[in-house]
Amino acid sequence: MRLIILTFTLLFSIIGFSQKTKSVAFYNVENLFDTIDGVNDDAEYLPSSKSQWISSRYESKLSNIRQVLNDMGMPVIAGFCEVENGNVVRDIIKNQKTFKNYGLVHYDSKDARGIDVAMIYDSSKLKMLESGFIRFILPGDTTATSRDIVWAKYKVKKEILYVLVNHWPSRRSGAEVSELKRVKAAESANQFIDSVLNTNKTAKIILMGDLNDSPTNKAPLIIARTLSPMIINESGKFGGTYNYKGQWEIIDHIFVSKGLNNSGKLKVIPNSGKIHSFPYLMEEYKGVIVPFRTYAGSKYLGGYSDHLPVSIEITMP
Repeated sequence: MRLIILTFTLLFSIIGFSQKTKSVAFYNVENLFDTIDGVNDDAEYLPSSKSQWISSRYESKLSNIRQVLNDMGMPVIAGFCEVENGNVVRDIIKNQKTFKNYGLVHYDSKDARGIDVAMIYDSSKLKMLESGFIRFILPGDTTATSRDIVWAKYKVKKEILYVLVNHWPSRRSGAEVSELKRVKAAESANQFIDSVLNTNKTAKIILMGDLNDSPTNKAPLIIARTLSPMIINESGKFGGTYNYKGQWEIIDHIFVSKGLNNSGKLKVIPNSGKIHSFPYLMEEYKGVIVPFRTYAGSKYLGGYSDHLPVSIEITMP
């Protein structure tokens, strides 16, 4: 009997070592600007501005982001939005022992404020084969004015993984009026996804981002035709990633293709979608628990972001 127990223990140990579990995350870091006056509209985030965005505050923001990534288990891939440029993302990982193997995927977009999306990845576990961006023109415009969708193609041992990072147009002009813009972003992402799946119907694809829409809205449902949503109300304590006027809603998403469920050793763990609400990410405002922001208007709070980070778990060969 003891021999049988030892045999099973050894077997499970072998399985455990051969199948590593890692997280894949997305985080809207809310206005991660450097302190340098650039060509974009960054006047709000400069040392001379009303917000007094000085180096010590910038370094504190970087440290906060590192803390979140560390407490999410050092994601093998982390997507970001609301970053001013590639340099601010490099500053997250630069000269940090825990990030020594991480690479960066970033492209400058045509967003008027100059904010972009980007991703970092653990190059000791993933080999980046290709990367690029999807640029689209919004209804009513003649040139691109929104954030690009950034994508990367990775090799994980013998398997291929595609990752797309998104930050779709906001609802600033009203949810209904602006919906066509997010539909355009969704259709652009979906064209890329379809092109991959047409070549390989079991392709492994992860789409993540701040979509500025809830799961039941028209634009996210376009993605849900081909990919499965991983972030739902039950994924977090508060049932959302963003609090607007006291109401929680999911606008930060992660979707995965069927290929991450069906074949190979690179797989998503079912029901692993999570909205992280570490105590330090939260504060009470007018009797409601909300994300702890860096600023409230021009008042410096020293917090993290107005969004909560999201993640999924995958097994890696």
